[in-house]
Amino acid sequence: MNPLLALSDKGKAPAVVSPFSAAAAGETLPWVEKYRPTQLDELISHTEIINTINRFIETNRFPHLLLYGPPGNGKTSTILACAQRLYGKRYKSMTLELNASDDRGIDVVREQIKSFASTKMIFSSGFKLIILDEADAMTQAAQAALRRIIEKYTANVRFCLICNYVGKIIPALQSRCTRFRFGPLQLDQIAPRLDAICSREGVTMTPEGRDAVLRVAKGDMRRVLNVLQSAHAVFDTVDEAAIYATVGQPLPEDVQRIVQWLFSEQFTTAYHQVSALKTQAGMALADLITDIYTTVMAMDVPDAVRVYILDKLSEIEYDLSVGCSEKAQTCALVGVFRVAVDLAERHAKSPTASASAK
Repeated sequence: MNPLLALSDKGKAPAVVSPFSAAAAGETLPWVEKYRPTQLDELISHTEIINTINRFIETNRFPHLLLYGPPGNGKTSTILACAQRLYGKRYKSMTLELNASDDRGIDVVREQIKSFASTKMIFSSGFKLIILDEADAMTQAAQAALRRIIEKYTANVRFCLICNYVGKIIPALQSRCTRFRFGPLQLDQIAPRLDAICSREGVTMTPEGRDAVLRVAKGDMRRVLNVLQSAHAVFDTVDEAAIYATVGQPLPEDVQRIVQWLFSEQFTTAYHQVSALKTQAGMALADLITDIYTTVMAMDVPDAVRVYILDKLSEIEYDLSVGCSEKAQTCALVGVFRVAVDLAERHAKSPTASASAK
């Protein structure tokens, strides 16, 4: 039986249940933490990286690590499971875990990190482990100070830097670490874990709801569990509408209707229809832009027309991000598709298009 899904003895309620008891805490614990893997063999992806780290441990050649990639794909879980394997019950005393987005200044490097790295375990051999999560939030001065500490205390400690954007880590730190990129999880990797957790938590979910969770998560396991737990708390049955209501994104059929209006209706009609649907469904134009992009990419339109639409969508998205009027940008969106229709008609009438069709 998968230890991730096994009931623990702590789940047995005492005679008098306090709202702050361990059992109650387990029931209110976010599923992201409740179902976080604790062993390397429980991780559901990146098998080549896991196998390489296992060889590092088995051969006692553990290097400094730099784990990077999009959020929610197992970077933190991997190094925590690695620490569990390295130290077992001594995990707490042998590991220093810091979130660099909070502890990001040079003082933390000079005090906490240097103090932990410079002390040796009297009755233990081997090295200690310092985990710096979200290391891309560290200041340049803190990163510069860290590089010297890494060199000076390599005999006593190993560092693991975790970040989303490797470009924000200075080259001097990157060169001192073995780098592993964690890509987004595949749907066939997420789906079995999702089904197991639904069964464990008694979630009633339709096949459409299951597909919607996987769709909105975009390879982020953390987002899968957060959305699922939120939808389960509000809705008795987790279906597609429940998922999109939870994340505040427009339903796919609404996006299809909007794109159809943009391509087929005149400017004034399309503008009023889109505005009315946005108001009725409580949509934000910034959310619509992302879904319209996905829809246009899946459509059979000439390349020149697709490039034009995507270019203008990026301009609208930027204008919204800097505070431009949503009403004006909605007009711009309708105008983009009216021009795109004209481009498509001219492309269809061109001799080149006719020859390629034959």
